[in-house]
Amino acid sequence: MIRLYSIPPSLYSAKTRIVLRAKGLAWEDVPPPGGYASDVYKQIVPSGTLPAIDHDGFLLADSEAINEYLNELVPEPALWPEGLQARAQARFLSRFHDTRLEPSVRTLFAHVDPARRDPVVVETQTLLIAERLAQLARISSPSPLMTGEQLSLADCGYAITLCVLDLLNSGMNLGITLPPSLLDYSKALRTEPNVAAELAQYEPAMALWLESELGSLP
Repeated sequence: MIRLYSIPPSLYSAKTRIVLRAKGLAWEDVPPPGGYASDVYKQIVPSGTLPAIDHDGFLLADSEAINEYLNELVPEPALWPEGLQARAQARFLSRFHDTRLEPSVRTLFAHVDPARRDPVVVETQTLLIAERLAQLARISSPSPLMTGEQLSLADCGYAITLCVLDLLNSGMNLGITLPPSLLDYSKALRTEPNVAAELAQYEPAMALWLESELGSLP
């Protein structure tokens, strides 16, 4: 049994759960003892980050490292495409998510609450997100997923971030429009069984957090 340290709104934990589902692995979600980034949790996971896994005593943090480990742990179905260049491109797209698109979206989390919102930051990040999406549209060619018809590690982060962006876009009236190729990609992602199963749990949890931050809940 794999122990997955996570919390419901954690985007990167959801990213890893997609891989766990795709590989048919059993796991248990465990909240970080003492809370996210707490000193208690850092006694277990020194970085204090989520997700982290404990696989029969083997501890590993960082979703990208975890997902690559799981992909090698259970070779089938393979979650990298065949061919050296195709795998390199898939890794590039996965890193683009983690280092370019997702950070620009996550910055908005601190500004969902209208009482703490900085309109200048929101405007700046909205423009940056639109730029990142335009860049992604230029460097990717989903057909219908990032590396073809089958799910790959390159898809797992986008599946969650595009869901989060849709919720933020609606709740904060950001006015962000996905480029046509990414709109089709987002729709295709939602029909992938492992993504759909994860979003069925993750999306309501994230929507509840968003409502709370927006002040529509007591």
